[in-house]
Amino acid sequence: MSTFSLDEEARLYTTNAEREKYESLATLYGIIVALDYLERAYVRDSVTAAEYSPACTRLLSQYKTMLKLVADDVPSVDDFMARYRMDHPAALHRLKVGVPATIEHSSEAGPETGKWVAETTQSFITFMDALKLRLRAKDQLHPILQELVTGYARFKGSKDWEGRSKMVGWLITLNGMKASEEITEEQSRQLLFDVDHAYAEFFRSLSGKGDS
Repeated sequence: MSTFSLDEEARLYTTNAEREKYESLATLYGIIVALDYLERAYVRDSVTAAEYSPACTRLLSQYKTMLKLVADDVPSVDDFMARYRMDHPAALHRLKVGVPATIEHSSEAGPETGKWVAETTQSFITFMDALKLRLRAKDQLHPILQELVTGYARFKGSKDWEGRSKMVGWLITLNGMKASEEITEEQSRQLLFDVDHAYAEFFRSLSGKGDS
């Protein structure tokens, strides 16, 4: 007959797969909490728009990535927050909107511009997620990057943004490869860095003009 010691540490997992699942769930939990703090700080003017926008977009991107990794266990963010009794309404609203408050409430953007911002934001997130999920082949990356650059180019002044020239350069690189050819790990890291930089620049240009 086996005995159980009260001093023995209770384990949530017994396999590596279970451990990775719980670590991913914990990361998702942390992202939601961090986003809620950021939203409240922005409302209280504790952070500027220039500080808030890139931080918010990064958290939203991380949330999208983590949600894909735990899709089998998390049917929706509402279910996840209810399961763990999370009371973070500011974060929940931001996750459902999908873009920072500086974009959601921008007074300069008209209806069409707002639609373009949402579409381009999603294109950025989709492409960065693809790189984080280790997609490397030209036929996997080129169509997504092409869609991103096309949407990005619709914005007035985008021709002067540093990010555009870098993304176009990567588009040319991918275009010169065979469909099944893959970029290297080093190229992938540099590409993610360049696109992440362009993502932050995109929001600064649209919503943080007076805060730099």
